This record gives sequence, C-alpha cells and structure tokens, in this order.
Amino acid sequence: MIRVALAQINTVMGDFAHNASQITAAIEAAKKEGAALVVFPELAVTGYPPEDLLYKEGFIRAARRTVDEIAQSAHGIAAVMGYPRRHEGKLYNAAAVLMDGRAAAVAHKTELPNYGVFDEKRYFVSGDGCAVAVNGVRVGITICEDIWVEASPVVARCARPDVDLLLNLSSSPYHLGKTGERRGVATAFAKKCGKPLVYCNLIGGQDELVFDGGSFICGADGVIIASAREFAPDLLIADVPLNAGDGSPKNRIVPPLPYPENVWEALKLGVRDYVGKNGFSNVLVALSGGIDSALTAVVAAAALGRERVWGVAMPSKYSSEGSVSDARALAHNLGIRFDIIPITDLMDGFDRALGPLFAGIAPGLAEENIQARIRGSLIMGLSNKFGALVLATGNKSELGVGYCTLYGDMAGGFAVIKDLPKTRVYDVCRWINGQPGLSRIPEGTLTKPPSAELRPGQLDSDSLPEYAVLDAVLRLYVEEEKSVVEIIALGYDERDVKKTVSLVDKSEYKRRQTAPGVKLTPKAFGRDRRVPITNRFIDGVEAKEDSE
Repeated sequence: MIRVALAQINTVMGDFAHNASQITAAIEAAKKEGAALVVFPELAVTGYPPEDLLYKEGFIRAARRTVDEIAQSAHGIAAVMGYPRRHEGKLYNAAAVLMDGRAAAVAHKTELPNYGVFDEKRYFVSGDGCAVAVNGVRVGITICEDIWVEASPVVARCARPDVDLLLNLSSSPYHLGKTGERRGVATAFAKKCGKPLVYCNLIGGQDELVFDGGSFICGADGVIIASAREFAPDLLIADVPLNAGDGSPKNRIVPPLPYPENVWEALKLGVRDYVGKNGFSNVLVALSGGIDSALTAVVAAAALGRERVWGVAMPSKYSSEGSVSDARALAHNLGIRFDIIPITDLMDGFDRALGPLFAGIAPGLAEENIQARIRGSLIMGLSNKFGALVLATGNKSELGVGYCTLYGDMAGGFAVIKDLPKTRVYDVCRWINGQPGLSRIPEGTLTKPPSAELRPGQLDSDSLPEYAVLDAVLRLYVEEEKSVVEIIALGYDERDVKKTVSLVDKSEYKRRQTAPGVKLTPKAFGRDRRVPITNRFIDGVEAKEDSE
C-alpha cells in the first residue's frame, strides 16, 4: 500500500511564481496527510498549452529555475510535475521527479498528440518515460497521450514486472463526453499493464480550453478506487493497494457531473479564468431579451459575482415590449446593473446618411445589419470608456451558418457560448431554472420563438431550418465529418442539409473573426476545425459524380 496525493491545480500561463506557490503549498499539504508521493498535471510549472512561448529560451530557462526552486520543498516526499525540458539541444515535454531537495529523475513524453487542439510535434521531440523507486515502490511515469495510443511502446514499458505503480500526468481539456472517454482509456491501460494507475489532470481555463480536473485512481483491474472533484482545484489523498493482501482502502470517490450541469460548470470556469487571468474587473453583456444573452449573463453573474456584470438593452423600433421587459426582469433577478439605450434615432440617422447611396435598391440585409452594428459600436464604446470586457452572446448554431453580424452582435472579447448549439442552450437554461439558489430566467425568454428582431415579425425559422434539425446536421457535418450524401441517407431533408452545409462553408470568413470562447463540443470552430476561407470545394458534388 502506498499513500499518494493528486494535486489538480489551476495554473496561470507563464506565471512561474504563482504556479510554484501552488505546487509547494500542495507538497506541504500532501506531507501533512502522510503521502509518500504527490503528483501534479502535465506542464504544471508553465501552464498548458504554452504554444509558441516554447520558442522563447527565456521561458524554458525560467521553467528549469522554477523546478530547481520547487525541489527545495521535496523533503520527506516525492513530487512529480510536468515542465518543458531542453536537453542536448532538444525540447521535451517532461516530468521531473523531485526527492531529497533535487530532481532525482526525469521522464520524457513518448506520444505527442498532433490533432484537434493539440500541436505538440510543432515544439517537442518524442522521448522515453522512466521508473523510479519511492519508498520501495517502483513507479512508472507516463504523460497524457502516452496512455491513449494502443500500439505505443509505452505499454510494454509499463507492463514490466519491476514496475509496481503507474502515474499519468495529464492536461486533458473538457468537452462533452470527455470524462467517460478519458476514464475508459485510463482503465483499459491499467488493465492491459496489470498495474494501478494514478491519473492527475489539470484544472482551469486557458483561452478557449477548459480543463476539468476529475483526477482519479484505478486499480489494476480498471476499477476506480478514488476520484477528485471536477471544475475545481482539489487535493485528492488516497491509499493505493499494490498487493492482494493490502485490502480495500476507504478513499474519496466523487461521481462525475451529469449533463447539463457539467456544461454549466465549464462555462463558469471558462468565464471566471478568462476574465480573471487577463486582468478584467467587470464585464458587459448586451441583453436582447433572448435566450442566448440571458444564459451569457447568468453564467457571468454566477462566475464573477453580480457586482461585476453590467447588462445593457438597446431596443430598436422593431424590438417587442416583451424583449425589453424580459431583459429588465433578468437583470432584476440577477441583481446586476441594467441600462437601456434606445437606438431608433441612431437607425434613422444611418438611413439618412446612406439613403442617397441606397436609393433605388430594395431594403434588405444591409439595413437589417445596421441595427446590430449600432449595438456593437455602443457596447464597445462602453467597454472602451469603462474598461469592461464585452461578452459576445452568439451560439454555435448561429456561428456555424453565419447567422450573425460582423462588427455587430459578434463584437466582444470573449464569446461565452460560441461552442454551445442552440438546442443545448435551451437545455442549460431549463436546468438553471430548476435549480434552487440560481437566478431564474424569465419564462417568456424560454417560450417565445427565437428571433433577431431585425424586421417586423421576423423569426429565425424564416431563414434557417428548425434548430433541432439544424443542430443535428451541424453535428454530423462539422463534428463527425459526414458528407452531404451520408447525412441525407440518414433521413434528413435534402434541402435542409444542402442549405445548412452551404451556409457553413460560406461563413468561414466570419468565424475567423470571432472572439475566443469556451470549447464544449468534441470539435469546436477555430482550433479544432481548420478549413480554408478561399475554397471552391463543394461537399456532395464529388460524391454524386463518383456514384454516376
């Protein structure tokens, strides 16, 4: 039996003093609990992912100095933590094993992920893990992706009879379904190697990514014997049986959060850390009375506190009274500051200015989009004046098909729900309204048909398929990479599919200009999905030709 501590800490990218302070505090706390070993996440010294900071030699040297400083705390306990290591002219994603005030050993990551949000082959070279004795226990060290590749030489290395316990230092970002996927991979690896596995994951928000923690330990049989909280820092202390006679320890097991509560926690953590780590004191939300701005405001108030959130309604002559009253009611429920800036006069001014040039051309999208751009200018003006970060309110469905206005409703510094499809927006909002202690979203916001209110009587469904259909097609086309032909074959209406796909393909230039936002789905627009803006390929045409 060995007592271990899993320290899932919230790092700040490049803030070596902050990260070292968290690490040394966790080492001391683990020692007080009698742990022989404390494990930290991948690249805990720097934060993850450092991206092109890894090209800066000063950054690499600072990481090494920080490891040496932290090592002074490693007396009476072994500490394993991730950092970037320059060795013999090569850069490795490494794990330092600190004992007796020094780095006693170093393991290098073998499998470098280079897909989705990961780009590690751009920076690192592949290396070898290591095994080190801790209180007579031979501990094998792996780093994140090392346990995800079935054919990796890491498996044979970890299955050796002289290894008693496996560690995995991880920085695995959240998306829907990731907890089950992650646990499945880790438990399968433990069973394959026939050794208990200690899996320590990062916590916190870093740009678009949210790391959800949820660290755990599984036995050699793949059964979870201890687990930490999700979406919060935690120090999990657990006894790990190594032999049949060690018995069954009574460790803490925290069950994973269900949907949509996990999305709610991811959104809060992403907003809290983006705002806090980038030094903003307050945020601004344009409240339309619609469900997207309502969810954005509720998340912001819960993440930051009501005193740091400012809601602004900007009604036009097309805005319904219900939209204004719903926005006001939401602000009252949240207890946030609320102001109204009518824009009808501003719209009239634009009409007068552009009238001579628009003469003889029927009104259309240009006139409708002016409303959104007036609102974008006003909300950004308030941001400039008062230093508050604007939270954009668009969802993944709108962003996917370009149902949004450049320099209008897309304006902002952080797009909270940009990776949350519209149908899931409703799921989260209904969940919020069912929770005691959470501010209620007005019922009218939940029940009225979605509308941008750009013209009298306008509904989103006038321009788009119903959101249940739209979101399903988007998921198949964007996240699952299904072709037009394959999606139609699943029973979806051909016109809906072709229209949706066409809109997705034509809107790439808009998506390139959106603010970062929390990644929630397996494939988010941006880092996950990289499609050329200038592109003449039309999905479905080639498949049709091949079948003829």
